Amino acid sequence: MESRGERPQLDAINKKIMVQLQEDGRRSYVSIGKAVGLSEAAVRLRVQKMIDEGLMQIVAVTNPLELGYKKQAMVGITVNGDIEYVARQLRDIRQIDYIVITTGRYDILAELFSEDDESMLEVVNRHIRKIDGIARTELFTYMRLEMQRYDWGVW
Repeated sequence: MESRGERPQLDAINKKIMVQLQEDGRRSYVSIGKAVGLSEAAVRLRVQKMIDEGLMQIVAVTNPLELGYKKQAMVGITVNGDIEYVARQLRDIRQIDYIVITTGRYDILAELFSEDDESMLEVVNRHIRKIDGIARTELFTYMRLEMQRYDWGVW
């Protein structure tokens, strides 16, 4: 996310609104208002302002495992050349849901979902490793997703 200068601040009420939406993104503004002590209109304005400021977005989160993607892995990628170019190319691979440019042993980390071992091999071998500038990849296959959080910024 790009820096926009002064960082928006979250007050206690906005944090409570976020908690309500993290529990159920379809929760009505009336219901949220009752929980946080505001009118429906006040909640609506606060939610819209937080969205406009880039503090949050309201989206449907899918469960890849329930959609048939039984294999997950983190791919460590070492790049020779333009790291940002490689990261942009990785965006086009639909089985990748997460890409970060990092420091240390790898230049890029990408999270990959696939139906099975064969399809994971195909994505890595025929798509990821074909990108110009990728020197090396290392796969960290997930045995089990132990925990995933979506409540950032409210505790």
